[in-house]
Amino acid sequence: MPDQTYYDRLRQDTAFLTSNGRLSEQLVDKIILQLNRVYPQILTNKEAEKFRNPKASLHSRLSNLIAHLKKKGDKPCQEFYRALQINAEQLYNNLPSRRILKTSDSTGINPEKEKFILNDRGPTFFIACFSLAAGFAFFVYCFNSDSRVLGGAKKVFGFSPIIIGRHVRNICLLYMEGSSRTD
Repeated sequence: MPDQTYYDRLRQDTAFLTSNGRLSEQLVDKIILQLNRVYPQILTNKEAEKFRNPKASLHSRLSNLIAHLKKKGDKPCQEFYRALQINAEQLYNNLPSRRILKTSDSTGINPEKEKFILNDRGPTFFIACFSLAAGFAFFVYCFNSDSRVLGGAKKVFGFSPIIIGRHVRNICLLYMEGSSRTD
């Protein structure tokens, strides 16, 4: 559901957000104040005061705020999510609608699971493979019976990596020619 509107997401997340203990009174007040200060067309001063009324229960204030935002349309719902992300990122990332968005990928691959599949080998594995390849190239380069190669091998340690690479390439080509002659 990548094309899901913020209104639809808020409908889906309402039960999660209004359940006891999810949002503290301070957090709800921060969200209300942010919506009121940044977007007074979404939440006027009078509406903000109503939703911040300490005499009403937190659950009813939050339910009324969400219902009010749904009536106003998709843009106010989007701004609610933005305020929630700014003030409570951990809660925002655990919303039911966010979990669906994270796992619904056009490739059908779960990005959280894929992250571990791609990174299951650490830097030691990379260093071991690189060392093996470099060691093999150096071995082929230094211990080839061709006299041109042995003379060049003595000079390798004083040259730049580009020249070393050229020598390794030449050695590999000579090695390939030598092995094709014996076949």
